[in-house]
Amino acid sequence: MAEVLVYVDHVDGAVRKPTLELLTLARRIGEPVAVALGAGAAGTAAVLGEHGAVKVLTHDASEYADYLVVPKVDALQAAVEAVSPAAVLVPSSAEGKEIAARLALRIGSGIITDAVDLEAGDEGPVATQSVFAASFTTKSRISQGTPVITVKPNSAAVEAAPADPAVSELSVTFSAQATGTKVTGRTPRASTGRPELTEAAIVVSGGRGVNGSENFAIIEALADSLGAAVGASRAAVDAGWYPHTNQVGQTGKSVSPQLYIANGISGAIQHRAGMQTSKTIVAVNKDAEAPIFDLVDYGVVGDLFDVVPALTEEINTRKG
Repeated sequence: MAEVLVYVDHVDGAVRKPTLELLTLARRIGEPVAVALGAGAAGTAAVLGEHGAVKVLTHDASEYADYLVVPKVDALQAAVEAVSPAAVLVPSSAEGKEIAARLALRIGSGIITDAVDLEAGDEGPVATQSVFAASFTTKSRISQGTPVITVKPNSAAVEAAPADPAVSELSVTFSAQATGTKVTGRTPRASTGRPELTEAAIVVSGGRGVNGSENFAIIEALADSLGAAVGASRAAVDAGWYPHTNQVGQTGKSVSPQLYIANGISGAIQHRAGMQTSKTIVAVNKDAEAPIFDLVDYGVVGDLFDVVPALTEEINTRKG
């Protein structure tokens, strides 16, 4: 069976959930070969093996931390040359998509970004995408070179498939461009204790109807009762009610959780583009004609200031 390279997104050896999802998808089209780079890379092998990786290629060098994405592109190119894979899968983060685009250009291949599903085809892997603000679903494959595909988080359930991976060190020669852009400083983001927005299984968002930054406390309370991430519409972000890092939509982040709860959000196309692939969508809005209701699985016509606290109380009661 052909091998499939999976780029490992990890923090000091702690593998992030989107990588485990990629391993599930990779097993549909071949045997997963994981590529882990940077500090802690060697410590990822156990977790990767539990989720189906038959090989783990590791490489640690200061360049991965001191410079931007080019060293990682150099390493993935070396992995492609060493393995000759049937495809390369990369998480669909901002960094992941830049790495994938640069890699595809380097190896003369096509690229598909933001896939939401993957299946084996007679002429190579077939990727499903949600396009034109999620108004259409397309299936496509790459016809030239080794397919490079980025996959959105929450596109597949994480499935254990224990394997005993062969761990080896990848031989990497960094290009002259690798040290062209140096990282001069980092500021850790203050932790809220909530899941990362793009990776969360549940997202609770607030929009213009929240009517003020102080009122986002009720959105946060509902999110915390569900163990969810907090999102916001562009209107709420532009008004300064919530940070831009939490914006969901065409000019913000795209999310695809199991459950998306939209509160006081009208459902403009820009917002729908960022959340329409959610598995189950619930909306709370006092305007029965709001466009968001054309999209939802469950809709509540009512004042969010009455509905959301009542829902939070009921959830906490059932949990207690």
